[in-house]
Amino acid sequence: MRVAIVLTDNREDRRLYHLPQPVFGPAPEALLEGFAELGEPEIHIISCLQKPVQPYARLAPNIHYHALHVPKIGWLRTGYQGCVRAVRRKLRALRPDIVHGQGTERECALCAVLSGFPNVVTVHGIMQEVKRALNAGLGSFHWFAAAFERFTLRRAGGVVCNSTHTEAVVRRFNIRTWRVPNALRRAFLESTPSQPSGLSKCRLLNVGSIYPLKRQVELARLAKCLRQSGLEFEFHFVGACDPTTAYGRAFLSEVESPECKGWLMYHGALPAEEMLRHYDHASALIHVSAAESFGLVVAEALARNLKLFAFRVGGVPDIAEGVDGAELVSDGDWAELGRRIAAWIKAGWPRPQTAAAVMRQRYHPTEIARRHIQIYREVLGQAAG
Repeated sequence: MRVAIVLTDNREDRRLYHLPQPVFGPAPEALLEGFAELGEPEIHIISCLQKPVQPYARLAPNIHYHALHVPKIGWLRTGYQGCVRAVRRKLRALRPDIVHGQGTERECALCAVLSGFPNVVTVHGIMQEVKRALNAGLGSFHWFAAAFERFTLRRAGGVVCNSTHTEAVVRRFNIRTWRVPNALRRAFLESTPSQPSGLSKCRLLNVGSIYPLKRQVELARLAKCLRQSGLEFEFHFVGACDPTTAYGRAFLSEVESPECKGWLMYHGALPAEEMLRHYDHASALIHVSAAESFGLVVAEALARNLKLFAFRVGGVPDIAEGVDGAELVSDGDWAELGRRIAAWIKAGWPRPQTAAAVMRQRYHPTEIARRHIQIYREVLGQAAG
């Protein structure tokens, strides 16, 4: 079986065209690890970029990579028609059995459903919910993303949904769905999580890009209140921050205020190896996103046996269900969140011991890859019938 996966190369998002090899998001990267370990099927990744990049032919014996140069005019301003046409040309040469569009945020799902081949789409983030949470106006990027998402979901040969919540939303547009969670990268599952000796202070951690959806400014202010109540802890934020935005500036202002010196720290975006170190040095993950189709950082933190405090949003309850140390509160209930964190710190801030084993069982990349192969065969079987 030959599968073409239309996937965002993050060198495009980050304008890092000089990097020698493609960069993918954590969930697709983990899925590819699963396919590589299984040695099947034959995978062809197709990514569109606005500038030419250095050729990079193969990520694994069964995983090939194709970078397509699409000038700026072929992106959002023309409804991604340049991307759609470039992908279709490549697919006519590859002749895959099925096309998998990874994500409805930009061009990937659109290219899959307009490919002319049997196709499936994966929803990573529900753009309609993001649009509402950000109150995105007419003509904004998120307004267009939500509109394209509705278009693609209605036309997809089927939709892979990463949580119960995602599936409930998608079924309004397409009744053919499969519930398959995101995989975790092997690095987060294969080493034994352990807190280094000698840590005498509670360390709280928040992971995610700094913008209104993730509510880091509000979380930093909650942390200040907890410190003012006499609690001792450090708070570490990890994630990309754009200082040219109002929210980015507001966050940096909180972090750099004199009253936060020495206990509230911001580390920027980090590679997986550094993320593992931060998880293993932390005591708890605090996750307060306003919209969350799955919540991959939640699963990553639990895979390292961290305590979890999070709002009950989107797919987070699926991950936290039956997991030691996971505490969820109603979305937006900052007072209750603060009370739960304070009580845990006063109790000696214990970390769970069994969460990692549960995450390994649920989200191992080879098991998630096997489920995708089953879906591909199911779609192809029905197409043949």
